[in-house]
Amino acid sequence: MRKNESTALIEVNAPDRHFVTSLQKGMDVLTCFGRQHSRLTLSEVARLTGMSPASARRSLLTLHQLGYLDSDGKRFWMLPRALLVAHAYLSSRPMPSLAQPLLDALSERTRESASLGQLLDNDAIIVARSTARRSLSTGLGIGSRLPAYCSALGRALLAGLPPAEALARVRGMKRVALTPQTVHSVPRVMELLERCRAEGFATNDGELEIGVRSMAVPVRDQQGQVVAAMSIAVRVERMNMSELREAFLPMLHRARDTLAARLFPV
Repeated sequence: MRKNESTALIEVNAPDRHFVTSLQKGMDVLTCFGRQHSRLTLSEVARLTGMSPASARRSLLTLHQLGYLDSDGKRFWMLPRALLVAHAYLSSRPMPSLAQPLLDALSERTRESASLGQLLDNDAIIVARSTARRSLSTGLGIGSRLPAYCSALGRALLAGLPPAEALARVRGMKRVALTPQTVHSVPRVMELLERCRAEGFATNDGELEIGVRSMAVPVRDQQGQVVAAMSIAVRVERMNMSELREAFLPMLHRARDTLAARLFPV
């Protein structure tokens, strides 16, 4: 390793000297808003972020002054300026833009919703999505997070990790039964990850939402590392799991392979 490479590696691995805690707190405040938390009080923000009320207040007032949040004096909510952060990612990274037309074509052919996700902490975060005419009630969109242990996207992503790392991640997750069908025990989740490694795809059958089935396949780079996962979701009344696999898995594979070829040309 050359000297400048060694120095850079040391700097990356030494966050204590460069880490800006106030910036972290500001980002934590921005990302605590969501569909279920669209308007929040100071105390609610403090609880969701784990900050002290004083720290939460400083972050909220700073973001308000910068135009990322608005307030009525009691509650705070997001303003369009926050979209600049998401736009910077979507416009600067090739994966979402390359995946979008493939997801649109897949959704048009199947008349179902298709998504691309990546692993973020304990969740799969959707970075590209195409919604079909048959809308699902989950209301997912770009930036939505799905618990990795019980979503098809998340399982496809976790299965791409070394088994020991996947086990450590699953053990460290907050795992709850979101529906009566949710698989959430560590042994059962690990069984499903092993099945995904063997079969090349992951499934979810009413575990996130009653009445919705989904299937996901991993997207790999030239070294075989899983960098994303692509999924398709259907209503249970349309087809069972066997029919879902037979009808849509080949199309999902083709879309995934096309994306991988465009992302990592030989």
